[in-house]
Amino acid sequence: MTPDYGQILGDALSKTGSASSDFDLNPDIAIPEGRVLKPAAVLVGVRENGNLILTKRSAKLKHHPGQIAFPGGKMDDTDVDLAAAALREAREEIGLPSDQVDVLGALPCHETVTSYQVTPIVALIHGDFTVIPELGEVAEVFEVPFTHFTDAANYRVEGRRWQGRRREYFVAPFGAYYIWGATARILRGLAERIAP
Repeated sequence: MTPDYGQILGDALSKTGSASSDFDLNPDIAIPEGRVLKPAAVLVGVRENGNLILTKRSAKLKHHPGQIAFPGGKMDDTDVDLAAAALREAREEIGLPSDQVDVLGALPCHETVTSYQVTPIVALIHGDFTVIPELGEVAEVFEVPFTHFTDAANYRVEGRRWQGRRREYFVAPFGAYYIWGATARILRGLAERIAP
């Protein structure tokens, strides 16, 4: 019997949690005071079969080229709210029709090193749709099974040099896909809410 992923995600969203950031694992990094965070939203979209939809960003992009990400981006003036921003971006980036998306709620915000305050919008995606990657931004669209991103054993901490010091972050590799940074941190936060 297929699990009720809408119920599982709804239960996870009903639990309390705190905001996260790209600086969580690096308390020695001083976050600039007075910084202005730009509002953004991503769609944490789970299909009825439990697969999570992710993208591989184009290698030609100026920011985060080739990285694994949720469909999403900054909020535009035309977006009525952050959920609308996530739905618009998913429509533009992967061709996901908004009428096939049931928005369930939002996870706490995540602050990125690029000064965005990202709101993860959690949603259940109904039925099939024709994936149409936005060629200027998306190199590939792929899916990750629910059991991969909800299993805490699939996450580990790695690091690299950044601005003259070691910066650590979560990773959750899946096959050939290196899921790390904000995407892995948001998924880990969701996994913590789903864990028994």
